Amino acid sequence: MVLPWALAVLSLLPVLDAQSPACANLTAVAPITNATLDRLSGKWFYIGSAYRNPEYNESARSIQAAFFYFEPKHAEDKIILREYQTTGNKCIYSSNSLTVYRENGTMSMYESGREHFADLLLTKHPKTFMLSASWNGKKNVGMSFYADKPEVTQEQKKEFLDTIKCIGIHESEITYSDEKKDLCGPLHMQHEEERKKEKEGS
Repeated sequence: MVLPWALAVLSLLPVLDAQSPACANLTAVAPITNATLDRLSGKWFYIGSAYRNPEYNESARSIQAAFFYFEPKHAEDKIILREYQTTGNKCIYSSNSLTVYRENGTMSMYESGREHFADLLLTKHPKTFMLSASWNGKKNVGMSFYADKPEVTQEQKKEFLDTIKCIGIHESEITYSDEKKDLCGPLHMQHEEERKKEKEGS
């Protein structure tokens, strides 16, 4: 399985209106620095997303809950991804690596034989971030929202809603995750115990 943001392919940034008040707090990250990668390091929760592309929208709606770990590799321009996703009342674990394109502020991951791209967007809150994507222009724009906790504050949520409005998506099109439906807790605990033992043994 893939992160929700990795369902889309092309850049959204050309359709963002930098002069719009709704986009005032939006910062497109370019270039991506080591400090940026350090900010992304650690555990994140998938909060919600909105996709205009019907196929991607359907896939996003199938996600009941998801969380993941980012482990940056500065020298390699890579991020190791470990993801726990609850879909169809089942826990699905996957691991992969993301390629970081520092100069243009994008990240990518290979899935199903092709490379999927997303733009990294930082908010004024260091504990949240967004990834944007567009597939074949404005008609299929998309945005996903992540936080370091499964629930966000009203202020953090407002930033996401403002950004969605900025790209022309209605709030009713957003799909949110539900932590109460997460079924990956036991597997996650098992993996953490195994990682702990590996560290102690090394």
